[in-house]
Amino acid sequence: VAAAVISHPADTLLSKVNKAGAGGSGGIVSRLMNIAVETGAWKLCTQGLGARCVMIGTLTAGQFGIFDSVMSALGASKFHFHDPSKGH
Repeated sequence: VAAAVISHPADTLLSKVNKAGAGGSGGIVSRLMNIAVETGAWKLCTQGLGARCVMIGTLTAGQFGIFDSVMSALGASKFHFHDPSKGH
């Protein structure tokens, strides 16, 4: 979830800049700056963040669920932790 929070403003800008006419005319950097100024820093960082956190949390939980199911179905044992001082 931390990675989602950190990357959210950049992803929001990317989504907005890909819409036709967003940010006016000019190069990509000037368009991104226009969008950032129009949207505002706070809204850029928080708009849609709750839904993104739910999405990332659900996807991550799903991946762990699939991993656990596959490991169990294959009969593989997980996480063999041992004391390094005892050798193998």
